Amino acid sequence: MGDRERDKRLRQYWDKQADTYDRRTTWAERRLFAGTRPWLCRRATGDTLEVAIGTGLNLEHYPIGLSLTGIEWSPAMLAVARARAHRLHREVTLRDGDARDLPFRAAQFDTVVSTFALCSIPDADQALAEMARVLRPGGLLLLADHVESSVLPVRVLQRLVDVVTVPTQGERYCHRPLRAVLAMGFALEAHERLHLGVVERIAARRPAI
Repeated sequence: MGDRERDKRLRQYWDKQADTYDRRTTWAERRLFAGTRPWLCRRATGDTLEVAIGTGLNLEHYPIGLSLTGIEWSPAMLAVARARAHRLHREVTLRDGDARDLPFRAAQFDTVVSTFALCSIPDADQALAEMARVLRPGGLLLLADHVESSVLPVRVLQRLVDVVTVPTQGERYCHRPLRAVLAMGFALEAHERLHLGVVERIAARRPAI
């Protein structure tokens, strides 16, 4: 399967999930991800970009008055996010686009955010490189995801799950975005791993020079 065909299939998959996504992830949001969205979003300042905004679950957690842009490659997910922004009276610019090829100039944003999305983006390292590109020197990168566990038996189970979820949904459980962030020279300002290391929160600063 070529990259275009794979991307088309995955986009269609997420389009089909859009209407039920919030309901299906209720347990994870309450038990695994609880507190993570405000932990990240309250740190955002200035011109902020959220990459793979999905259904807009972060919108209520950003500081009031923030200049916010969200990008998402699933039109159906984007429609749900737009409806949520309307209900919350939240001003946000929402755009269709690919995290691996962001339609923004270099060094445009003060803060870049992505939550629970890199696990399902093909070539997540390219997406991270794009986030770094559009982030101003000294800007803040805020990430959260489910990652490979710090406990060996759980990692083994995650690898078995990946055998099914990677080809069918494009979703990985055995990955660590932190490695790529540090390799790009970012400095950690805050970092937490929760629930046997399965959930990871990262606040990292791009070098000023």
